[in-house]
Amino acid sequence: MPFFRMIVFPNCKINLGLHIIRKRTDGFHDLETVFYPLQLTDALEVLSPGTLQFHSSGIDIPGAAADNLCLKAWHLLKKDFPFIPEVDIHLHKHIPIGAGLGGGSADAAFMLVHLNQRFQLELTKEQMLAYAAMLGSDCPFFILNRACYATGRGEVMEPLELDLKGCTIVLVYPGIHVNTGWAFKQLTPREPEVSLKEVIKRPLEEWKGLMKNDFEIPIFEAHPELAAIKEEMYQQGSVYATMSGSGSAMVGIFPEGGKFKTDYKSFII
Repeated sequence: MPFFRMIVFPNCKINLGLHIIRKRTDGFHDLETVFYPLQLTDALEVLSPGTLQFHSSGIDIPGAAADNLCLKAWHLLKKDFPFIPEVDIHLHKHIPIGAGLGGGSADAAFMLVHLNQRFQLELTKEQMLAYAAMLGSDCPFFILNRACYATGRGEVMEPLELDLKGCTIVLVYPGIHVNTGWAFKQLTPREPEVSLKEVIKRPLEEWKGLMKNDFEIPIFEAHPELAAIKEEMYQQGSVYATMSGSGSAMVGIFPEGGKFKTDYKSFII
């Protein structure tokens, strides 16, 4: 097999709203959310054939390299397609970890897509979504990688005609790690008064006060600096501001060309 090298750039996502509706019998939660992709990216390099190994640079990735989702994606497909050769994987990590941005899920999903294309597995979109769901609840989103209204664990998705390209989106990462398991325990699941599917149809200027993230109440109580960042975003001209997922990345949607001054690490997209 000839030598092949490919570099892809897994992007992050934000949650424009998030409701936790009920606890499921499988231990997960039914939710509803609106996913939106952003071009804040990692860099994933795959060499084949090679010796199966994983290297990383950039932001330090906690845990053993053998547990990385990129390697798990390779093992998942290798089980069903034994002819897939070993590959050498290098991930340059730029998307903040534990921030509610789905960076690890994106890396795994892009790995699945690459392996499918490189080795001509001819997997359908539905099959790719099923493999991605085995790796994590956020992974299927990155197979579609477009604005979606999502339910179930987040894997039941309905594409949306939502385009924020005329806005400036600011991400602020204050470096706070929020334990997702702890965050879920602080919530009482409930049916929302207004579904995000209806709110997202309204003009952006009406999202404030209607689009909600259920995690904000307990997490802002534990980390009031996050609430302060959200308030400061509004004071500096944000049309809509929210926490992404279970945090701690804060998202501000500003008019095109908008700016946000902060002492925390921030990204303008």
